[in-house]
Amino acid sequence: MTDANVAAFEAFLQGWLVRQRGYLDELLSAQQHHHELQDADRRQLINRVLCHYGQYYEEKSRIAHQNILLLFSPPWFSSLERTFLWMAGFKPGMTFQVVNTALEDLSEGQRQRLSQLSQETKLKERTLNDELAKIQESVAAPPMLHMARSHGRVCVSRSFMAEESAVPGTFKETLENLVANADALRTNTALKVFQILRPAQVVNFLVAVAELQLRIRTWGLDKDSQSGSQG
Repeated sequence: MTDANVAAFEAFLQGWLVRQRGYLDELLSAQQHHHELQDADRRQLINRVLCHYGQYYEEKSRIAHQNILLLFSPPWFSSLERTFLWMAGFKPGMTFQVVNTALEDLSEGQRQRLSQLSQETKLKERTLNDELAKIQESVAAPPMLHMARSHGRVCVSRSFMAEESAVPGTFKETLENLVANADALRTNTALKVFQILRPAQVVNFLVAVAELQLRIRTWGLDKDSQSGSQG
């Protein structure tokens, strides 16, 4: 099933990234014609983009249930993209880094609310880190986590498939719950940030996020291609 899971998610991701570029074009257009748009128009676009991200998390959840170890070193990402992973996704605190970089028109009230939310998010990140540490301290977990971290493209090998089948069900369930909680923190943090920002600011934020994601992916794939050709 590992080969099939990887192929299915890679196919989904390719289509999702095509749609991501399409949404980026729409967001850039909304950004450039901001004087002509009403907030209702922006909210409609924002909701469609959020549904797009929701599709990604739904598919990711399906893969997590099939083989949670794949998400800890996903073969569909470049080596550069994998360096940004925290609990099988981006660290929620990155949201605030993007906001501070992309938005120059934050009010003092917005900055204070974002600062408070950032501190709350850090505490929740720490709680999840503590949960992962407990897993690492368990008897069976260290070799399993080493396995999850060390398998990149090798994930689809026969040896990995044999190892994955030997992973205790309780351990996989624990990791799956951990990733689900991390994904919930990622999405809830973003939604709370959106509640603080004005619709036009949310559009600017989504532009920055999409551009950063696509840029990192392009750089990562180019770097891996160059490393492969040199090897």
